Amino acid sequence: MAILIDEPRWPAHGTLWAHVVSDASEAELHAFARAVGLPERSFDLDHYDVPAARYAELVAAGALPVDRRSLITRLRASGLRVAAADRADRRRDRLQDEWDATLPGGPDIGAELLRRWQEPHRAYHSVAHLRAVLDQLRTLAAAGTPVSRAVVLAAWFHDAVHDGASPADEDASARLAADLLPAAGVPSPEVAEVARLVRLTATHTPEPGDDAAAALCDADLAVLGAPEGVYRRYAAAIRAEYRHLPDDVFRAGRATVLRRLLDRPVLFATAPGRARWERQARANVAAELAELTGR
Repeated sequence: MAILIDEPRWPAHGTLWAHVVSDASEAELHAFARAVGLPERSFDLDHYDVPAARYAELVAAGALPVDRRSLITRLRASGLRVAAADRADRRRDRLQDEWDATLPGGPDIGAELLRRWQEPHRAYHSVAHLRAVLDQLRTLAAAGTPVSRAVVLAAWFHDAVHDGASPADEDASARLAADLLPAAGVPSPEVAEVARLVRLTATHTPEPGDDAAAALCDADLAVLGAPEGVYRRYAAAIRAEYRHLPDDVFRAGRATVLRRLLDRPVLFATAPGRARWERQARANVAAELAELTGR
């Protein structure tokens, strides 16, 4: 019986990640996590995600280094492995819990939003994207960026309507927020702020001093600054959402979007966002544009 950790090999959020598991009990895993200060949000159903910078520290604290195959084999043998077929349901439950903590008076609204985020036509703008935006808001908050409840609610609503037509989607998502949130007791000024923020994700151009919009827009665009492999999967998922378009039409439209991004003085409006993602984002966007145009 042991706490196990594999090598940091999985890219996300600008670093590589390892996984920490127990082959004895979930209680043992959580106790170890508390002892070494792993945040609760890094628990993913049957393991904790750990950034490469903490690998040596966790080994020193007692985690046994193993390769990926051995970790999975021992986790399965323990009966603690969450099967792939169950992971989507478990993740949805965790998001519902997170929604309930954000807005205790509106559990039905959270369920409705999750239903929308799981629509079958979504390849990129899915529950995984919602999860990523919420996680990046935490990253920005930890770095000192103000993140209010309105910003978090706007993250939940910002792609709730997704038919592939901007700014119509953002406007419809904002109207959905305005329709649903008052029934959960959200004050009118906050509802208006949520709707305003959702509409701003059509352009991702917050005004100077608009901290709320800056946080939401940066969290939504953070994927641009992901490691190259993660960015390529993002670009492929965007293409899948526009599978109905011929290649030449998609390439021309996507190239226009990418050029507009590169023409901006900065892509990220917050100081932490620029420090974390700006350089890699510009490299990723330029590389995709070059592939699309052959230049």
